[in-house]
Amino acid sequence: MGKAGLRYAAKVDLNKPAADQDVLHNRWHPDIPSVGTIKNNEVVKIECVDWTGGQIGNNDSADDMRDVDLTKIHYLTGPFDIETAEPGDVLVLEIQDVQPLDEQPWGFTGVFSKDNGGGFLDEIYPEPAKAIWDFEGIFCSSRHIPGVRFAGLIHPGILGCAPSAEILATWNKREGELIEACAHTHNRVVAEPPQPKNVHAGSADAQLKEKVGKEGARTIPGRPEHGGNCDIKNLSRGSKVFLPVHVKGAKFSVGDLHFSQGDGEISFCGAIEMAGVITIKFSVMKGGVKQLDMKSPIYIPGPVEPQFGPGRYIYFEGFSVDEHGRQHYLDTTVAYRQTSLRVIEYLRRYGYNDYQIYLLLSCAPVQGHIAGVVDIPNSCTTMGLPMDIFDFDISPHVPAEKRDLGSCAFASK
Repeated sequence: MGKAGLRYAAKVDLNKPAADQDVLHNRWHPDIPSVGTIKNNEVVKIECVDWTGGQIGNNDSADDMRDVDLTKIHYLTGPFDIETAEPGDVLVLEIQDVQPLDEQPWGFTGVFSKDNGGGFLDEIYPEPAKAIWDFEGIFCSSRHIPGVRFAGLIHPGILGCAPSAEILATWNKREGELIEACAHTHNRVVAEPPQPKNVHAGSADAQLKEKVGKEGARTIPGRPEHGGNCDIKNLSRGSKVFLPVHVKGAKFSVGDLHFSQGDGEISFCGAIEMAGVITIKFSVMKGGVKQLDMKSPIYIPGPVEPQFGPGRYIYFEGFSVDEHGRQHYLDTTVAYRQTSLRVIEYLRRYGYNDYQIYLLLSCAPVQGHIAGVVDIPNSCTTMGLPMDIFDFDISPHVPAEKRDLGSCAFASK
């Protein structure tokens, strides 16, 4: 029998506010009501809204990026009970397919305001900006970053099982301690504590919704105990994910689907964000946590990946010396920022503005690597830029020709 017979475990409505849909939620909490049951070894389809719940439009203004409400994110589909799953088991997911929804064949990449989410390079690029990408089968292109076309490595940004009450308390304690420790020494947000504003807990009644708002963990970071928002670009079709189970039924949720992403998703809203449908086979490994001595999820990437031939990447280096010439000790964050800036400097010679390149490096299939973390005082990181995503030659030995390459969308002043 063909895949046409697969069951939809959940469907979403793009014409209805995300906060009004019972199959969605935007906090991690063990008490959020399940939206359905999936059998052990069953294959199902699950629809997802984009991570903002439809706050970003297909237009030529970044006002929506400027004004996005981050208390609402991420909207995830679930949670689902998986039959036979118990604490101590491992939930095994085989990602069989991920596709955009037919009614929304486009996605977006953005830069948020520095004072509202920011991004990896927000000290240098603080202004809101946006690019819309049109999907053409497996390929994508953007009117906001012309001269580029590439195949998407489509994947979910978020996969996770619900935390137990004990694990949730651990998350809130350790992240609260970080916030307190940095209160007088840090000039930016270091973690997001529970936020009652705009909490959505599926079909929860008012009393339970209030509890989830007070206790529920934000979905913004990935966490070692369950995965969550890890944004691993290679978890595409054919991948397997091994998730520890902490509550009866696992209470699995998924969302934040990406058409494509670069390593690091550096602009924060850096993938090509989309609404879509994911097809997953679920199976339960009884006693898997002990068997695997599991402390955090395990992933096996699938066989699907954009193919660029040997010698078709240009690699750029960065070190733990920042743009002001200050030396840092084995700081891979500083190094990767510098790596990103080297690529921006290289590509602006062709006529792109810096924000176009920043957006492109966030969502194109660049290869980011840590090259060295032992040679004091400098960490070394690299970024491999695939040359064949451009419709002109960017080889170092070919003189750069400046072109009219338009502009990404910016916010009104």
